[in-house]
Amino acid sequence: MRIGVVAPGRPVDPVVATRAGAFAAIAYPEVELVFHPQCFLSEGHFAGPDAARAAALVEVANDPGYDAVWFARGGYGSNRLLAQVMPQLAPAAARKIYAGYSDMGFLLGALYARRIGRPCHAPMATDINRAGGDATVARTLGWIARGDPQGLEPDLGQRPAAAFNLSILHALTGTPFLPDLTDHVLLIEEVSEPLYAVDRMLFTLAHATQLKGVAGVRLGAVSDIVANDPPWGETLETMILRWCGEMGVPYLGRARIGHTQDNHVVPFGIA
Repeated sequence: MRIGVVAPGRPVDPVVATRAGAFAAIAYPEVELVFHPQCFLSEGHFAGPDAARAAALVEVANDPGYDAVWFARGGYGSNRLLAQVMPQLAPAAARKIYAGYSDMGFLLGALYARRIGRPCHAPMATDINRAGGDATVARTLGWIARGDPQGLEPDLGQRPAAAFNLSILHALTGTPFLPDLTDHVLLIEEVSEPLYAVDRMLFTLAHATQLKGVAGVRLGAVSDIVANDPPWGETLETMILRWCGEMGVPYLGRARIGHTQDNHVVPFGIA
């Protein structure tokens, strides 16, 4: 199995890429992990200019020699590629798994909206650099290479599901790149935001006309919270229960996703 790695956002440290490749070679010998040279470009914030990042993604997605596209890391930028990339995807792109999270939710959402391939909210290649990162990236590699269910979020159930970083879901709302999530369980997570900003984004989620028909909401990790001044007066559970009430959907509890070592795989649709 050949897995192509691209970086639609920020560049990849070559040392970290080498670590991910070495782990894959040992733990998943049936996998050939190929980092596209674009991953190591640098132009300001980004792993190369928009055109180079878009071209790398289209190249790997459309190449029938690859079985999956694994996004290397997060970092702002993938949304800038959507208008260029989506019209160029060929039939070979529809036969691939696409795995990533955080800012890559822009691409996962746009792919799912067009029913292209199998998008999955999942650990990325550079998560190898986390404490316990071997176990983290093994969830994605095991799912892609072997269909191993051990890496899946353990409480997905029988309903279709989709998972997003809340900031990315908020940014997708009102655009043609947000998929129809009717009858889906929606899993959300967040990182590096103050709780007032989380509350504000939950307001959008609760009242977005595009999200009417969601079957329920689950909350993943909300990590590295930026302190409020004065301190925020509500718990996360209180906030999400209140907004789910306004949305008219059940709150279905916590989920093991997020910007942490415990991030698990959520295939869009039914696992």
